[in-house]
Amino acid sequence: MPSRKNHAAANPGLTAEQEAEAQRLALLLMDKTKQKVLNITRLLVAKADCDLLGETEFQVRAIVHKIGALALETAVNERKKRATQDRA
Repeated sequence: MPSRKNHAAANPGLTAEQEAEAQRLALLLMDKTKQKVLNITRLLVAKADCDLLGETEFQVRAIVHKIGALALETAVNERKKRATQDRA
């Protein structure tokens, strides 16, 4: 796994603190979305080549949409937690 310094260099728009927060959020999201990603891969493996596009594509998009919504929800909740901790 590349070091955080390398990640910060790859994202020059982020401060070291922001990159650390991005890494922390990514770990949270990976834990929360593991089952959804596994659902996508199971869906894809179960389909024949000729069935990957069309209905399957929309099923994958629906799952990805849920992952995006979870990412936003997690980011908001983590900011709320941090704001509460900062006040204390």
